[in-house]
Amino acid sequence: MRHGRDRDGTVRWALIESVRAWSTIDRLSMYLAGVVVFSLGALFFITSHLGTDPLDVFVIGLNGKLGWGLGACSAIFSIIMLAWWTLWNKRWPPISPFVTTTLTGLFIDLWLLLELDTLLSARFTPYVMLAIGLALCAYASALIIMSGIGIRVIDLLVITIMRKLGWSFTLAKMVLEISIFLLGWGLGGPFGIGTIAFLLIIAPLIRPFMNLNERYLRLSNYGLGRRQSPLAE
Repeated sequence: MRHGRDRDGTVRWALIESVRAWSTIDRLSMYLAGVVVFSLGALFFITSHLGTDPLDVFVIGLNGKLGWGLGACSAIFSIIMLAWWTLWNKRWPPISPFVTTTLTGLFIDLWLLLELDTLLSARFTPYVMLAIGLALCAYASALIIMSGIGIRVIDLLVITIMRKLGWSFTLAKMVLEISIFLLGWGLGGPFGIGTIAFLLIIAPLIRPFMNLNERYLRLSNYGLGRRQSPLAE
């Protein structure tokens, strides 16, 4: 009975903390800005047609083996990552990564509806679009992580690896994403020069972008800074 009450109390506390986090203006502003910028970065990346990101390499490869559809395979990946996070952290996983994925997808759909991809193709070369897309995705990831809410499932696991193994953010993220890429490649997932660029550029840029935001924009780092919450909301 006591363990049950303790568990209920922990869940209740986590829910209260999550609601507080999402209702904080500065954190919510950082998060929403990050989602919008990430969707734009993804659009640049996709429109360049120079490769897929490591997660898509895995999802497409898994779908090639299972034939269940990209959406289902993406959900399988997220469930596996969150299950890993749950076992490692011994607490219920947040559902906010699914909110981030959904919002990002909706914004990408909006940009496509507005035919922004056509405009980009007419204005920029593929390699310029790739470079802009990578920079935007890295900066957006920094904003989302700094907000401490809605952190993407891969980055949630990266933060756990940091805390459990004492690795730097960059090392943990690169090792995890390269592992995901190799698994996807082994399953037959496609990749291109953009995929390799993603693996080598995104992770090393995120931490410097956080430092720039903290130093020059005076943004608080709720995800990895001193004020970080013990839970990723």
